[in-house]
Amino acid sequence: MEQYIINGGVPLKGEVEIGGAKNAALAILAAAIMTDEDVVIENLPDVRDVNVMIQAIGAIGGSVVHLNRHTVRINGFGIGKLSLDYEYIKKIRASYYLLGALLGKYKQAEVALPGGCDIGSRPIDQHLKGFRALGAEAGVRHGKITAHASHLHGSHIYMDVVSVGATINVMMAAAMADGNTILENAAKEPHVVDVANFLNSMGANIKGAGTDVIRIKGVPKLHKTEYSIIPDQIEAGTFMFAAAATKGDITVKNVIPKHLEATSAKLVEIGCRVEEMDDAVRVCATERLGYTQVKTLPYPGFPTDMQPQMAVVLGLSNGMSTITESIFENRFRYVDELHRLGGDIKVEGNIAIINGVEEYTGAEVCAPDLRAGAALVIAGLAASGKTIIDDIVYIQRGYEDFEKKLRQLGGRIKIVKTEKEMKQYQYHTA
Repeated sequence: MEQYIINGGVPLKGEVEIGGAKNAALAILAAAIMTDEDVVIENLPDVRDVNVMIQAIGAIGGSVVHLNRHTVRINGFGIGKLSLDYEYIKKIRASYYLLGALLGKYKQAEVALPGGCDIGSRPIDQHLKGFRALGAEAGVRHGKITAHASHLHGSHIYMDVVSVGATINVMMAAAMADGNTILENAAKEPHVVDVANFLNSMGANIKGAGTDVIRIKGVPKLHKTEYSIIPDQIEAGTFMFAAAATKGDITVKNVIPKHLEATSAKLVEIGCRVEEMDDAVRVCATERLGYTQVKTLPYPGFPTDMQPQMAVVLGLSNGMSTITESIFENRFRYVDELHRLGGDIKVEGNIAIINGVEEYTGAEVCAPDLRAGAALVIAGLAASGKTIIDDIVYIQRGYEDFEKKLRQLGGRIKIVKTEKEMKQYQYHTA
């Protein structure tokens, strides 16, 4: 089993290039099968979740050709199977986006109940509500989500809760429904906007993405396109917090600074210097940082996917901070691991009370999920001594070349697969 071995205590400095947004890529890959013509998608991150989605599309008959590491050409003409097996679904939750895509195009879809990181309950009731409003029969039978309709029609749909997944899924299905759909209380995340822009580039008629009301005029057919995915705001934020935790100086390139405003604001609040440029953000931290209060909220609020990384930084700050998690109930599973590194955090319900410590000290920890795993890497880079991180497969689901990018910034981190490799690395870094 692969592990990260980290010798921490070195400020990270330099420049890092951010890849395409994983969360946008997964939905856009699914939407690409909604036409029988060639679709070229650029700036795809080469991460496990994306590669599993590509395999899933191939398994139902879609044609996927890699033009280079970050570009694929997809054609949905050969799709002959409208049911996706559990083998793919159990690996990534976002494979449920194939529901909206297949339902929109073929008026029928069947997908096993999804897996992914165990960070809390993520019900699919809003997805089903949206599909039913469009005229489909939708439900869960024998562990599978099924949806079918003789035809889909536009509808006025109010989402009971803000859901990124349901917004995207219903938006895809409605793009090929008859008539007009109004989707209220819609999610406003950047990747919702990116999916809408992608569908529009294929001939869809979607307006209002990025606001809480999305208006969709259904079209009978979509066509070929070439499209480049937006930069990954969560990868960018992770490196911004890495600069803060290690008292470093990192310029994060190929980003959209507006997508990072909530993250940047909190870093400034606790004492970091943040400089925004057209497509880059520089974060500097030379002294011990201060305390603050954070509450995760749907975009444009502070993102739940940045919460563990924020906790790591606040764990080294001067004073007592609190983080309130309002999105997922299991998002504090990394706290026990952070205790091993010397963190002082107490969880009461959905609130983490963090008393800053002078330093973390290296230990062996286990990544409980994708973002928490990245946060533990940041903690290990800031810690004195050696840190070993197990279960890094979670981290590899969403970060491309993570350890390579960190090494380019001066981080002493390496992937090892055997005890012999571990001893060799310890010898060379002693």
